[in-house]
Amino acid sequence: MSDKIFNVLILCTGNSARSIMAEAVFNTIGKDRFNAYSAGSHPTGIVHPLAIELTEKLGYPTEKLRSKSWNEFTTPDAPQMDFIITVCDKAASEPCPIWPGHPITSDWGLEDPAAIQGSLEEQRHAFQNVLNYIMARVRLFSVLPLAKLDELTIKREMDNIGQIKDSN
Repeated sequence: MSDKIFNVLILCTGNSARSIMAEAVFNTIGKDRFNAYSAGSHPTGIVHPLAIELTEKLGYPTEKLRSKSWNEFTTPDAPQMDFIITVCDKAASEPCPIWPGHPITSDWGLEDPAAIQGSLEEQRHAFQNVLNYIMARVRLFSVLPLAKLDELTIKREMDNIGQIKDSN
């Protein structure tokens, strides 16, 4: 069971920035443990250019990143998720679909860097800040001995990771 690759779905409302970057981070840092996907409750249909810029810096191929609806993951042929993580408070408070397989869910709420109205450098800084939080949280989640933990312990650990406020 320790060789299992876990499926993770990262949710946000627009699926244009935070969830996209989280998908890239999980598939880069956690590539030996996770297959990550992202989706939105109301996807914008466009991936934010700064999310693309930063994921390219990670060395992740960006051509697979796209803004899509969470409905894609509710069909019978969709991958069955082990974990569902929301990265924005709005998506966390929305009524979610019923996910096949009863995945463990957690909210890792982060500020929306796409909402920053400042200069390009201020926007880039906001995106980098959010990316740093995502990377720190994914690193912590990636080292959990998931195969040895029960569901309640995993849920508690995921929730604790989602509360981390220091991005370093």
